[in-house]
Amino acid sequence: MEKLNLAATEDAVQYQLFLTHEPEDPAHCQKILQQYIERILAHLAPMLVSYIWQSQPFNLKYKPAKEYIPAHIGGLTKFGDNIEDEWFIVYLIKEITKEFPELAARVDDNDGEFLLIEAADFLPKWLNPENSCNRVFFHCGELCIIPLPKTPEEEALLPATSPTIPQALKLLSAHSGGFVAAKSIRTAVYKRINGYPERIQTFLHRAHCYLPAGIAAVLKQCPALVSAAVQAFYLRDPIDLKACRIFKIFPPDTRIMTSAHGFEILCSKCRSPSDDSKEHTLNVPLWDTFLNSLKKNNYFKGELEGSVQYLNLLHRAENYFRHTVISSQSSVADSPGEEILNILKATSFNLEDFGKETTSLPPEDDDSWLEISPDTLDQILKEAAGTNKSTYTSDEEEQNYDLSQITENMKAFISKVSTHEGAEIPWSSAEASVTFDVDSFTNALDKILGANSEELDSDDLEEEEEFEFLDSDEESELKAESHGETVSQIETPGSLRSYMDEMDSELASTNIGKSFTSRPKVVGSGKGSSSQDPDSDFEDNIGSEDTDLAPVDIDLNLVTNLLESYNAQAGLAGPASNLLQSMGVHLPENTDKKSL
Repeated sequence: MEKLNLAATEDAVQYQLFLTHEPEDPAHCQKILQQYIERILAHLAPMLVSYIWQSQPFNLKYKPAKEYIPAHIGGLTKFGDNIEDEWFIVYLIKEITKEFPELAARVDDNDGEFLLIEAADFLPKWLNPENSCNRVFFHCGELCIIPLPKTPEEEALLPATSPTIPQALKLLSAHSGGFVAAKSIRTAVYKRINGYPERIQTFLHRAHCYLPAGIAAVLKQCPALVSAAVQAFYLRDPIDLKACRIFKIFPPDTRIMTSAHGFEILCSKCRSPSDDSKEHTLNVPLWDTFLNSLKKNNYFKGELEGSVQYLNLLHRAENYFRHTVISSQSSVADSPGEEILNILKATSFNLEDFGKETTSLPPEDDDSWLEISPDTLDQILKEAAGTNKSTYTSDEEEQNYDLSQITENMKAFISKVSTHEGAEIPWSSAEASVTFDVDSFTNALDKILGANSEELDSDDLEEEEEFEFLDSDEESELKAESHGETVSQIETPGSLRSYMDEMDSELASTNIGKSFTSRPKVVGSGKGSSSQDPDSDFEDNIGSEDTDLAPVDIDLNLVTNLLESYNAQAGLAGPASNLLQSMGVHLPENTDKKSL
């Protein structure tokens, strides 16, 4: 994979399409790939002509073989602030591999494997940024991930390290459909591209404004230039504004109502157009193929050839072809300003005709989507996180909320194994039952505290009770009576019980116990208990030493403390809300005026 120059390609997406069966002759391979460029662009033409790109359009070029990268076709598109341009390209790549199954495609950006980032919650544990190189492809219209070998048979087939691109292409060719990503991963990625190409229209907003007639003529033929004009005005500097003092190209006295300063800035930075640029760019066989594909896919919407609407659509297609197809194959591409001047030079317009069109403009789109209330924002965030499943109102949700979900999720979280890479966070307690492996927990404590497993057995602790609670004087007397003999029952300095006793003795002199909520004490008859439990005298003795000791309700204290912390955040982000949300727990809105 060619490394992106991150400094020069910020907010850019790179895409590569490879032949799964590469011809041995480089010249023949180049010819085949060039033909694929024509076929792909012709197939996608109806969608690409009408699409308005934020910065750069989708483009394909032939790339010769380089080191371990085979010859291929690919491109690089800067999407700027419009992340939807990137996902539209993902949709295009998916459709290309579906229409041309002999091609396999890769796509990434300056963040790396952003497809895996989108599906991060569903990736297998073995897949990480270090071993994901050259594993993610689109093939036959599906997202594929080449796995690590798990069995001796798979070791002979799959590389143990990151595969090279030729190795990956060979695997995809020999086992077509065998490396399709898991359904959960594909669902997460496809969710971002569902609805195309119809979805394109939802990103357009129609508004009426006064513009010079020349700009109206330019936008009528090439609406995509509006993004370049907006960007030029947004990134203007004092030198650029000098061009707006006289409005040499677009005089304001010709302004009309139609569906800025940026156009004047663009034109002030370019050279004069050449006379034969249009005729030269359209005098190529690729244009005929491109035009036939548009007709085949009903781009002209049944308009008669030569009619005004037909010619308008034809001019749009010509401009797109020159700006995207030809410029992608040429080392010198026209700037947006040069394209504007070319259109102005080749187009004649009548102010009276524009005036008539103002009376029949389509209505403006509602701009209420610019205003987002807090409730709407919460709804959007819940839908994005996939947690918008509740059908209750706020009152019903509060009444039906089960606080035990918090304790169950916290127990599941604590039972997970954490490493230097972080902790595994369960999304929902309903996905898997909460389990606790006593043996694993005991072994872990053995390694941490250096204690033997026998010391952690509760029965052994009770059998050794007379030794565990001896004070230092009694221990000295015992050692003296034994005449130096070793008593195995005496606890070791690093035992778990000694640590617990030391902590209890230190905390006994504080008020920390009063901060916890305890369970009610269970009072029973001493005789009945002693007759049923031979160890009851031992428990009574402990109770007599500290009559205020009562068992702590761990679940109740956990929920209380979390709710107090959550309430103290006053609706802002904080540790309690972040932890609960990461575990898939969403608390209802606090309707109480008083704090917990």
